[in-house]
Amino acid sequence: MKITVIGTGYVGLVAGLGFSKWGNEVVCLDVDKEKIENLQQGICPIYEPGATTQLKDGLASGRLRFTADTELAVRHGEIIFIAVGTPEQADGSADLSFVYTAADCIAKYADSDKIVVDKSTVPVGTARDLSCYIQKILHSHDKRIHIDVASNPEFLREGRSVGDFNNPDRIVLGVSSEYAKERLTVLYSPFFRSNKPVIITTPETAEMIKYASNAFLATKITFINEIANLCEQVGADIGQVAAAMGKDGRISPKFLHPGPGYGGSCFPKDTKALAAIGERFAAPQTIVESVIQANEKQKKRAAERVKRRFPTGARLAVLGLSFKPETDDIRESPAIEIVNSLLEEGSFILQLYDPKAMENARRAVNGPMQNVIWCASANAAASDVDAILIPTEWGEFTSLDFDKIGKNMRQKVLFDFRNIYRKERLEKLGFEYYGTGFNPERENR
Repeated sequence: MKITVIGTGYVGLVAGLGFSKWGNEVVCLDVDKEKIENLQQGICPIYEPGATTQLKDGLASGRLRFTADTELAVRHGEIIFIAVGTPEQADGSADLSFVYTAADCIAKYADSDKIVVDKSTVPVGTARDLSCYIQKILHSHDKRIHIDVASNPEFLREGRSVGDFNNPDRIVLGVSSEYAKERLTVLYSPFFRSNKPVIITTPETAEMIKYASNAFLATKITFINEIANLCEQVGADIGQVAAAMGKDGRISPKFLHPGPGYGGSCFPKDTKALAAIGERFAAPQTIVESVIQANEKQKKRAAERVKRRFPTGARLAVLGLSFKPETDDIRESPAIEIVNSLLEEGSFILQLYDPKAMENARRAVNGPMQNVIWCASANAAASDVDAILIPTEWGEFTSLDFDKIGKNMRQKVLFDFRNIYRKERLEKLGFEYYGTGFNPERENR
């Protein structure tokens, strides 16, 4: 099939790579000409395991192309995926300006019937509104063609998105015509053959599925974080609490890992958008609203714990700056918020290291730059410091030689915000250990 993908961010690029791998002729469109030139040369703009390999394979096969030519891209695709950003507005609602710009381009250049598929995360009712909007433009230009608008939300995990696209938990297709249903079913036929769940529903239901899924996961993360905070005060072991909870089949162990709060490009934005939708339709999402507030407090709480331990400042190593491992994405990263909060004090010297997100982090770190030292390795960052902070659980941080590292530290203090290490092990090595859900001060009372 001939596929066009508008937008080459995380969602659009991974979709283009995946559709090409399945044997389709794919054209990916973006207004960023420098990005397009790099992609044409096989240079991937994001760090995502497997993406560079699929990019080069797709280019070599001739089935994958990148362009900044809007007319060419629109006329190429019988199915056009919109995968542009829907950033948060001041009131928390989703900004759909990029989606409607894409719709304008489609209506302007389409010369035959098309199926437009919204992969961007958009408020409920957007597909219906978009369909009316496009048809109105077509009518005003006396174009006698038909454009179906469908919803096909993505459920990709950054750091695993290439694998998730090719091995999804489910596919959701929100369609309003038999023709769109038939063509999208053909496109996703590899998953029918492998017995993956394919849910065919209305566009409104598909749009709600996306928001409800992300909001539930954000709620689960926030719930275990608040339980961890309580464990710190009452002397309970959050590790055992979460493990026992996860044994219940109704709960499952997934997303029961406490930390300094959720971040990334989806959960913060989508929870706020869902709350805004609820307000708009007089169906308040009170749980989600509480989750948003609690998550902001959790990110601030992490930095406050460090400040309480070092009220006059200190030299600190921060290991991990991306919002999660296996990605260079620092959007809404708890690690970045911790760094910026500490820099505001003016009395902390921070030695920073991340395996992949250093370049992006340089643009996001705010504060006196003379107080920031960018390091080339975890060991370099941990040298001559009063404490080590681990806000992101990259694999290389799971086997640090603390016996060796401790000898090069001023003070042996560890803030293990992701509970990577066993408290007992670090204490045997002479470390003062602060995990999420563990409080040495409480235990020593």
